Amino acid sequence: MNSKERLNAAMSLEPHDQIPVMCQLSIGHMLQQLNVSPSKFWFDKNCFKDGLISLRNQYNFDGILVSLHGHNPNWLDKVDRVDLHNRNEIIYLTNGDIVNCPTNDLPIYTYAKEKKLLQLSELKESELPKILDYIPVSQNLHFYIDQNHKFDILTELVSEFGSDYSIHGEITSPFDYFLDFLGLQEALIELIDNPEQCKLVLQHFTILIKSLAEEMCETGIDAIKISSPFSGSGFISPDDYTTFVLPFEKEIATSIRKKGVHVYTHTCGMINDRLELMFDSGISGIECLDPPPIGDIELKDAFQRINNKGFIKGNIDSVNTLLMGSKAEILNDLNNRIDIGKKWNGFILSTACSIAPQVLKENIFLLNDAVRCWGKLD
Repeated sequence: MNSKERLNAAMSLEPHDQIPVMCQLSIGHMLQQLNVSPSKFWFDKNCFKDGLISLRNQYNFDGILVSLHGHNPNWLDKVDRVDLHNRNEIIYLTNGDIVNCPTNDLPIYTYAKEKKLLQLSELKESELPKILDYIPVSQNLHFYIDQNHKFDILTELVSEFGSDYSIHGEITSPFDYFLDFLGLQEALIELIDNPEQCKLVLQHFTILIKSLAEEMCETGIDAIKISSPFSGSGFISPDDYTTFVLPFEKEIATSIRKKGVHVYTHTCGMINDRLELMFDSGISGIECLDPPPIGDIELKDAFQRINNKGFIKGNIDSVNTLLMGSKAEILNDLNNRIDIGKKWNGFILSTACSIAPQVLKENIFLLNDAVRCWGKLD
């Protein structure tokens, strides 16, 4: 089997030859391995795409996750000047925004115009976005989607590498857009004070995200990841998960599956109390499944509870194992996870969350070494 066939078979819970390998890469890790301009890597589609391909080749992953899409091909027209500070780049945009682009992490935006703080009780429908023209990458950091080039990077990767590797796109959960829209603290308070109004806003974002996801499916990709990092028990209870996350992600997941594309949810931290609920959304699988001490669920227990409802992509601790562990400790951890995962059709060996920026590439090479030793399937 080639990489695409292997990974897609695992997502479909079908027999395959060996455990597939595919990790999500943090921007910081990619920048440090590629030695490219950090601003160009963030803004320029070709630079970002070439970086994804280069690291896939170095690490021999069976798939490519495209976390950013909709690059503006004329992004340099929006740049007034660039200053260098110890290899970090300070980008001054023509609209007055300043973007600090370090060589080991996500950009930091300073906006010329402060974001208006919205009160949910006074929110007007006209203040809600009419189109989805941004990705809420993290608090106060947006990646803007050029409406004329929404999926250029995906269509190119599918055309060039889609017969060899599994190509995955990414969207963001309505709950994340909601938190970003109001501000994290304010949004969590509103869940208590104005739950019905919260649901109206969540439904509005759900409609926009579902439309974006359906368009994304038409590019020929194999799967879509729903980034939903704030849906774990560190932020909301199981009841609130059922009310404010599950029905909206279910609507999106159902729409994607109808297009014949796999969909999996990425949720960070502790999910032991909502594992089965997450699969009630109709997803094909789950990513992260952070092990203790970052999370609170073990791989063997998760497989037994899921019982072939979907695949698991995980769940190596990127910090305590890959970053801080010795070679012997890493290989022992990989052996244990492979030994558990190979008993089920739906296991993809991966870090639980993104590969941490400072992880050595030699430690990532060990994943394929481990699969060659222990990951063959009957």
